[in-house]
This record gives sequence, C-alpha cells and structure tokens, in this order.
Amino acid sequence: MNKHIINIADVALEPRPPQFAPQGAAAERFDARTGQIGRQIGAKKLGYNLTAVPPGKRAYPFHNHRSNEEMFYILQGRGEVRIGAETFPVRAGDFIACPPGGPELAHQIVNTGADELKYLAVSTMQYPEVCEYPDSGKIGVLSDSIRYVNRSDSQVGYWEGE
Repeated sequence: MNKHIINIADVALEPRPPQFAPQGAAAERFDARTGQIGRQIGAKKLGYNLTAVPPGKRAYPFHNHRSNEEMFYILQGRGEVRIGAETFPVRAGDFIACPPGGPELAHQIVNTGADELKYLAVSTMQYPEVCEYPDSGKIGVLSDSIRYVNRSDSQVGYWEGE
C-alpha cells in the first residue's frame, strides 16, 4: 500500500535513460539526474521530481508549455533562470513560477554556481501538451505515451539544435 509520503533523502537520483540523454553538441551544455517522486507517493494530477544539475549545465532546453504549469523550489546551490527575454539569479530558498503560455513565458534553469544545483519541480499533468523551444524553433507535442518533436514540416530529434 502506498503511504503517500517519501523523505527527500530516499529519492534516488538517476541519470536520464540513454534514449533521452543529450547527444552531440547538446551533451556539452545539458546534464541532470532526476528522481521521480509523484508516482512513488500516488500523485494523480501533479508531477513531482527532484532534479540535480552539475555546474555549468542545464537540465532542459529553453521551453514553454501551452497546457501545463510548473513550479520550481531551489533546494541547494545557485544559478540563473531565464524567463522570456529576462534572466534572474536564483539560490536556495527561491520559488519560481512558470505558468502556461507562449514564448514570453519560456523558461530554463542554468547552474552558474560551483556546486550541484538541486531543485524540486512540481507540474500539472495535463495531456496532450504542446511545448515550444524558442532557441531552436522546435515544437513538441506530448501525450502520456507519445513524444513528437518537429521543426517546420520535418521531425527532428529532441536535442537537435540545442
């Protein structure tokens, strides 16, 4: 029986599976380990994960969501968050709101510190979802079982151009 509780010390941080790992030039800029929380505690409408980003890296490309809202709570370290055309410093104790919308709400957390940056990510889990990637001009359509990423009229890999 699920007890709906997990201690952060018991959340195992794992590297991305190979099919979702950044490749080529993207591997120089992106890296993260994540620990799934939501499924372990029985969450249904919100997703939760713990993300750890090494110095100088980012976990994900600059992106915005058309359906889902995200919130991040910085647990450890320092970095920056890009939101639209602005960049803001972040540190342990900061909350970051990322509501759904267009490219003006695109966001990305970058570890600019000397130590690992850890944050709690919380998101609504509405599908289908459309994500835009302003830096690379891509659009992704996601469901609970399908991920389709393209640029203009041709499909590209998730990390291509990042």
